[in-house]
Amino acid sequence: MKVTIDNKSGFCWGVVRTVDIAEETLNQSQTEGKNVYILGHIIHNPKEIERLEQRGLTTISHSDLERIAKDDKDAKVIIRAHGEPPSTYKSAESLNLDVVDATCPLVTNLQNRVRKYHEQDFQIIIFGKKEHAEVIGLRGVCNDNCHVIKTLDEAMQITDFDRQTVFMSQTTMDKHHFHEVKEYLDSKIKNMIDLGEIDNKLLARDTTCRAVTSREEPLLNFARHNDVVIFVSGKNSSNGKSLYQSCLKVNSQTHFIEDISEIDWSWFVGAETVGISGATSTPQWYMEKVKAEIENKFNTVEDALVN
Repeated sequence: MKVTIDNKSGFCWGVVRTVDIAEETLNQSQTEGKNVYILGHIIHNPKEIERLEQRGLTTISHSDLERIAKDDKDAKVIIRAHGEPPSTYKSAESLNLDVVDATCPLVTNLQNRVRKYHEQDFQIIIFGKKEHAEVIGLRGVCNDNCHVIKTLDEAMQITDFDRQTVFMSQTTMDKHHFHEVKEYLDSKIKNMIDLGEIDNKLLARDTTCRAVTSREEPLLNFARHNDVVIFVSGKNSSNGKSLYQSCLKVNSQTHFIEDISEIDWSWFVGAETVGISGATSTPQWYMEKVKAEIENKFNTVEDALVN
């Protein structure tokens, strides 16, 4: 059995940057004898979270900030890749916390755009998950004056387009679904303009992350060339769910796992080629571990048959 790892998989540059910042902060703080905390899980992958926790990174929630300011005032607090609303920065400043900002630059750019359109009095529609950490940050920069939708049905519930409307996306949402909703909104608003009800066209900005969308075609090609695909991702990863669904469309023998223990060995019956891929938050080292587990299982069987 031939087992290969998709050479386009693994951390995107934004995740690499965030993990590097965490590693550098841990290295510096350990020499200084200081603790390092991160506000929420650094990325949506439990294996990488566990690895960094073993290095000394402690995950906290907003409710822990006052306690840390009181009991561990020399500690560093990292803002994760998903970003935070302005209220978090104000709270940290008022508590004199030492903050290390590891927000992904793409998320920072999106926050700035949402802020700009809010200041210009646009109606803002965000394609995303309302309670996702990134979207909470986006809602914060416009004082929650926005619609957050994740389906076409939810878009159909918006009926007031008196103000000019801008449509943007959480960076990790599915690009195809974004454009499906965009086409609906564009058609609805054009119809209202033709009827003389409103004057302004829809302003749509595809802010889905290119690091995710650029992986789809290579992943589909990879999936087509393997009998079985093991897609490794954290269950909470938005782009992991999206890429897995894309993979499944071209290879019905695609299986999603978060942990090696979830592998069902019956998946490999009759397979000659197995491909391993993952989300932009899936560490390379864990995919290598999955590969070794599969190879050891079937090489042992093959060796026994030969002998």
